[in-house]
Amino acid sequence: MAHITPSDLFELAREALARAGANDTMARLTAEALVEADLQGLASHGVTRIPAYAAHLRNGRADGRAEPVIRRAQGAALWIDAGTGLAYPACRLAVELGIALAREQGVALVAVGNSHHFGAAGYHLQPVADAGLVGLVLGNAPAAMPAWGGKRALFGTNPIAAVFPRPGHEPVLIDLSLSAVARGKLVVAAREGQSIPLGWALDAEGQPTTDPRAGLAGTMVPAGGLKGTLLALMIDLLVGTLTGSHFGFEAGSLLDAEGEVPRVGQVFLFINPAALAGHGTYDARIEALVAAMLAEDGVRLPGAQRLARRHETAAAGMDLPDTVLQALYPLAGRG
Repeated sequence: MAHITPSDLFELAREALARAGANDTMARLTAEALVEADLQGLASHGVTRIPAYAAHLRNGRADGRAEPVIRRAQGAALWIDAGTGLAYPACRLAVELGIALAREQGVALVAVGNSHHFGAAGYHLQPVADAGLVGLVLGNAPAAMPAWGGKRALFGTNPIAAVFPRPGHEPVLIDLSLSAVARGKLVVAAREGQSIPLGWALDAEGQPTTDPRAGLAGTMVPAGGLKGTLLALMIDLLVGTLTGSHFGFEAGSLLDAEGEVPRVGQVFLFINPAALAGHGTYDARIEALVAAMLAEDGVRLPGAQRLARRHETAAAGMDLPDTVLQALYPLAGRG
């Protein structure tokens, strides 16, 4: 393991992305998001993604020159074209515009199309909570799970996240993918030569496996069986149709250096409590539920552990596997 400060890791990540062809804004926003994931202990969505991102930029699977563009606006709805660039600039624009719209209109829906992998879904919602709004984001992804009863990968792991602000406290943050575990955990296990627990993935023949490489060549096990599969279908339908993006089975794998442009999408929903029961009622009701949850020993709020870890690692720095940093240094032109 190697110790590194967050600021040094950010510069390393930014330089690697810029050298691969990302413009200044794209390199900066992407590096910020990936380092934040590592700070929170989400290694599968951290800087370990940079070699794949860099390969996509070099091979034309992501356009490093892209600037997000508003293609359509009507009332409280916006459609943003990410231009097949890395997703982070388009998602940042979606959040900024969505917050402003929800403050004015009470609610806003922003769809991002022609996009790419957008990292840890909950990351994008922190500014929404800071603005005192409830936020929800759905994203679809390249195929990794079969339809119920099938063997062929059809739906992505399709992450969903929601944030609920709490005045004077950290927000309640719910962030999950619809596979039993995030697919990135298999990537990390494969890189480190580790096995995975049964129940995470199936091999190409549809059999349970403890080999992460076999799982990556096969399919992910859905969370909650049939219910998880149906939720993945729901997200693919919402995101694919509203953003005009690829469905999971149409999108090229995010793990491969070469191939077609993924063209996946994200949908953000912003809700202003003031437009409904009001902030006072909202605040009282969420605190009542939180108090009921925390009254029982052993219960913790969703997102609390990752935020606590972030405060610890932001001050002390973090330890990353040597293999991760060794992959980044040459990409950043440092070795």
